[in-house]
Amino acid sequence: MSLAADIADIDLSADAFWGAPLDERFDAFRRLRAEPGLAYYDAPDPRSAMIDPGAGYFAVTRHADIRTASANPEIYSSAAGATSIPDLPPEFLEFFGSMINMDAPRHVRLRRIVSQAFTPRMMSRIEDDIAQVARRHVVDLAEGPAAGGAEFDFVREIAAPLPLQVICNLMGVPDSEADRVFRCSNVILGAADAEYVPQGGDLAEVLLAAGAELAELVSGLCRLRRETPTNDLVTALAAAEVDGERLTDAEIASFFVLLSVAGNETTRNAISHALVALTANPEQKSAWQADFDALAPAAVEEIVRWSSPVIWMRRTLLRDAELGGQQLAEGDRLLLFYPSGNRDETVFTDPESFDLRRDPNTHLGFGGAGPHYCLGAHLARREITVIYRELMQRLPGIQVTGEPVRLMSSFVNGIKHLPAAVV
Repeated sequence: MSLAADIADIDLSADAFWGAPLDERFDAFRRLRAEPGLAYYDAPDPRSAMIDPGAGYFAVTRHADIRTASANPEIYSSAAGATSIPDLPPEFLEFFGSMINMDAPRHVRLRRIVSQAFTPRMMSRIEDDIAQVARRHVVDLAEGPAAGGAEFDFVREIAAPLPLQVICNLMGVPDSEADRVFRCSNVILGAADAEYVPQGGDLAEVLLAAGAELAELVSGLCRLRRETPTNDLVTALAAAEVDGERLTDAEIASFFVLLSVAGNETTRNAISHALVALTANPEQKSAWQADFDALAPAAVEEIVRWSSPVIWMRRTLLRDAELGGQQLAEGDRLLLFYPSGNRDETVFTDPESFDLRRDPNTHLGFGGAGPHYCLGAHLARREITVIYRELMQRLPGIQVTGEPVRLMSSFVNGIKHLPAAVV
């Protein structure tokens, strides 16, 4: 399918696009939003003999169209795979997405059972743990790598270890296994980046190995917790029951893969992007420091909008439909591009500005409307709030000192390394 002249130079399936500066990407999305209908792209090379790239996809870039597709799962399905462009073998869908790659009724069943595990007591424990972990990491940073104004890697010292430690503590994963969880999650979401996955091998084999490693870790914990319950989330998930149904060990393991990858990586990148934005907008940082608690709820929503850690999710048409002026056929694939929707000028006033007082802020950072709204949204909001409260109280002069080293990925808006200092 040919593209209009104004957008003919845009190729969302090309590595070059995702390696371009962010302002170039956002300009491309702006031009796509302005065109009638939905642009169509051939599927990228899956870099695996195990996976057929199959058909291409329509790019959904307008806020209203993303919301429509998100809110109507009876038309726009996730079951063929929400986190990949090609159709993947069933074992991939289980490892890399869990509930994300499901429709009703199975999606409803799993989500209800998982929700049962998040009791008020569990949520209170999680919030206490976030505060303790955040305080410890900020104190360690102040007394160690940041002492005397020395430069340090903000991702390594703060943004990465906080959500990773919270998730491991929550699930009851031993500290000795944290590095393994970190490595595997980097492989799964950084598969196109040579720092995490050397080029040349079969990508599907590498991804399966990383997913299987995480699943094996938690399957072992499940067996142990069924015999010797504790107060961690694995125990709660194993005991959770709705209408006589419980999760299998494999389903709990798959949920952990989802939590350790999605819950870890996305929050890590929101925290990192926030420091970039606060450094570039010192008046916003000063306003937040002056009245942290009053501004925090709106500030966190703006951080999520601005960073848009997840770049897209896929949907597949279950029947013919029309979306954004484009006639679609059963079986067509769509990619919902959240960073584009989050800068839609028909929804957000001055969308390119970072405004911690933005109201309203109907961003799509947690997946938009519908049944797949992020189950970990509350956890992410708390982690961002707590870590920035600690940083602004203990290290108010923290700022970025160099260019971010960005993750090479079309799926995650990631920052691998971020030079920073306390000045």
